[in-house]
Amino acid sequence: MAYSGSCHCGAVTFTVQGDAPQQAMSCNCSHCRRKGFLLTFVPAEQFTLDQGEEALKTYLFNKHKIVHRFCPTCGTEPFAEGEQNGAAIRAVNLRCVPDIDLDALALQKVDGASF
Repeated sequence: MAYSGSCHCGAVTFTVQGDAPQQAMSCNCSHCRRKGFLLTFVPAEQFTLDQGEEALKTYLFNKHKIVHRFCPTCGTEPFAEGEQNGAAIRAVNLRCVPDIDLDALALQKVDGASF
């Protein structure tokens, strides 16, 4: 199975190999809270950026460990790049995946504001 998503204007599209998640992380850090992210984390090898690499811009903040990628045309951040336990991961913004029922997700609340 796979699921796909995009930025709002469609310039950036991606596909994740694997089942659609049943839960998402909701973080209260200054960045996630302002943007309303609902995130899932997948190994980088399961994530394919289908189009839009040349359009993406990068935003770094705090410790600069997460590379936030966003579309400069519509402002949407469909994913971010980082590492977890030494392995490359992608943080997928599930609000950018139209086939996911956001209301059905079990939310894992993270106190990122305290990091």
